[in-house]
Parts: sequence; C-alpha cells; structure tokens
Amino acid sequence: MRPRAAAPAAARAARPPRARHVMLGFTLAGMAVAYLDRVCISTAAPAVKADLGLSDAQMGVVFSAFTLAYALFEVPSGWLADRYGARWMLTRIVLWWSAMTAATGAAWSFASLVAVRWLFGMGEAGVLPSMARAYARWLPAGERGRAFGLTIMAAALGGALTQPIVVALLERTSWRRAFPLFGAVGVVWAAAWWAWFRDDPRRHRAVNAAELARIESDGPAAAEARHPRVPWGVLLRSRGLLALCAMYFGAIYGWYFYLTWLPTYLLRARGFELASIGWLAALPLLAIAAGSLAGGAISDVLARRLGLRAGLRLPGLVGLPLAAAAIAAAIRTPDPVTAALALAAAAGLAALGVAPAWAVCLAIGGRHAGVVSGAMNTFGNLGGVASPLVVGWCLEWWGSWETPLVTVAALYLFAAACWLGIDPEARLDVEPASFPRGARAAVG
Repeated sequence: MRPRAAAPAAARAARPPRARHVMLGFTLAGMAVAYLDRVCISTAAPAVKADLGLSDAQMGVVFSAFTLAYALFEVPSGWLADRYGARWMLTRIVLWWSAMTAATGAAWSFASLVAVRWLFGMGEAGVLPSMARAYARWLPAGERGRAFGLTIMAAALGGALTQPIVVALLERTSWRRAFPLFGAVGVVWAAAWWAWFRDDPRRHRAVNAAELARIESDGPAAAEARHPRVPWGVLLRSRGLLALCAMYFGAIYGWYFYLTWLPTYLLRARGFELASIGWLAALPLLAIAAGSLAGGAISDVLARRLGLRAGLRLPGLVGLPLAAAAIAAAIRTPDPVTAALALAAAAGLAALGVAPAWAVCLAIGGRHAGVVSGAMNTFGNLGGVASPLVVGWCLEWWGSWETPLVTVAALYLFAAACWLGIDPEARLDVEPASFPRGARAAVG
C-alpha cells in the first residue's frame, strides 16, 4: 500500500505548483491599487478646485507635483530595488502612498495640496522597477513580456474603475472623506504582500523543485551573486538608452492627459454632465489596458517570426502614428461622443508599445534592469510632469483645449521616431548574458 500512496505525492512534487502566478497576481493587484490612488484626484479635481479656490494653472501644478517627485526618485528607487529586493521595497512604497492618499483629503490650501502630492510621488517612485525586479527573480524569460503587458493592463483597469467609483462616492459624500477610503485599500495589500512574498523563490515554501527548475530554465537567478556595481558611464553614453528614454517621454506625455485633465475636458469642453463623465473618462484607460496586453502579445509573435529587434519595435512604430491621427480626429470633430471615442482609440494605439518598452529594459539591462527601467520611467514621468502643466497654462492664457491636444499628437510622432534608435539586442549589462538570444527572452 505504501508505494501506491507515495506515487501521487511524488507526482505532485514533480508538478510545478505555479506559485509564480500567485506572485504575479499580487503585483497586478498592487498596480490596480496604485492607479486607484493615483487617478482618483483627476475625477475629484472639479470638486477639489472649487473647494480650495484653485485656478487651472494651479491645478496643473497639483497634478504635476506628484509626477515630478515620482520622476526624480525613480532611478534611486530602482537602484534600491536591485539592492534590497522587491519584498521590502514594495511594502514600503505601498504603505507610503496609502498614507499620502489619505492625507490628500486633509489638504486645506494650494500649498498643502502640492506638498502632499509631492510626498505621494516621492513615495510611489520605484513601484514598477521593484515589480521588474520581482519578475526577474520569479519568472522565466519567456513569461516576462506577458507579465509586463498584464501589469500595465491592471494599472489601466484600476484607473478606469476609479473614475465611476469616485463619481458615485462624490454623489454621496465629500472628496475629503473619499481619499482616506482609497488609502485604506493599499494598507491591506502591503500586509498581505509582506506576509507571502520572498525575494528568493528558493526560500518560498510554495515553490517546489519542479517550479524552481521552470523559473531557472534560462539560468540561475542573477541575484544569487553579489549585485555588481552599476556601469553608470556605459548607461550615460548609450544612445539606445537615450532613445528609449526619449520615446517614453513622448508616449507618457499623452497618457497623463487621460490620467489628469480628461474628466475636466469632457465636463467643460464637451459639455457632458458629471454623472456621464465617469465611464467616458474610463474609456481611454480601458483602451490602454487592451493596447498594453495586445502590444505584448503582438510583439511576441513578431519577435518569433522577425527577430527580437523588429518584434519589440514594430508595435510602437505603427501604434504611435495611428494614435496621433486619432488625436487629430478628436480635435476636428464637433460631436462630443465621437471626440471621446477618438481619444480612447488614441490611448489604446499609443499603448501598443508600452509592454515592449518594459521588455526592452529587461533585455538590455540584465542585472541592472531596475536602474534601466527606472531611467526610462523617469523620463516617461517627466513627460507626465509637462503634460498637466501645458494643459493648465493653455487654459489659463488662451482658454484653449485644442493646443494641448496638438502637443499630444506631436509627441506621439516624436516617440514613434525614437523607436528607430532602440535596439533590444544591444545589452548594457557588463555581466555574462542571462537571457537567451531568442525572441522569448524579452517577450512573453
């Protein structure tokens, strides 16, 4: 009888339990919470602006305070993620941003609101590089690209769901009471993440030998050795990295229009009622979710057929010019609903290159993927700093919504051109390559 009883146990031990998918589920939930807390102020902006007596230009500064702090602290936070691991970093990041989300509801003036949003951005910096670090340790190379697509999708879905939730809350309570409710969600996530996650999958009791072999099918985890010194000179001289950073600046510039000013645009420029703008403002974020997921899948297929260099570049090279054309259509149409749909289409098309961009960071960064992804995301968020400011200034000086939308289209075209200077096969890591040469090294 013992051999019969031992056989099922042996079979279970040989079968990967997929703990890495639980880890991925944690990070997807974390990104959804990040965008829940990040986006809620855009929907509440008309109420906040009226309550505190802010001008359009001041509201632009409020939006950009978060993004500027986020950008400035992204590279240091990426280095900390490489150095200390995702368990500690993500717990600290989520607890910090949750506290600042709750504190937003206590703002009493323009200066206090800017200060809280600055601290919010400073604390949230590093969330994506930290997740990239977790993926590098827990996922085989062939699953990382799809993981990034799902991560960006989760962020966009979290932001999309936030819009109608905030509208519903504001119909029942004040914006000051809504922010602490959103902040509490992150505290629950941080406690669960700290309890479950381990930086080294070998030390996690849910990972058996079969799953560890799957995780390390491309070679042992890089963090087994002491983390090497960052080759700052190589990074700063890299034209490919510069092109990657410039591309992300242009792409995320447009993204932040949807995250910050879109509800106000629909309310004031297109004449929608508050009850209607929740789902309309969610459409571009839903499109971003679909575009990010599709971009990861498309780049995977293209990379297998055309090679890594073409496969990771084509989604952005095609999607961004089409996004610029959709922005032009939104500007020209007199119909409000058509304009909202065109903006959603632009958001989704521009997002086709987002997941491949993060896969490029892992492909060229190797053991310095946290620093490389942090550098790219820094420039992306500098675009996010500029976007709300440009909108606020255009409204304050000229009362124009068309001018900032023209800048979004122009920067989409600029970002497409930058993709031509990006080579996913040109590694910046000075250590021996840990990625296979095939397409699935960077895309899932």
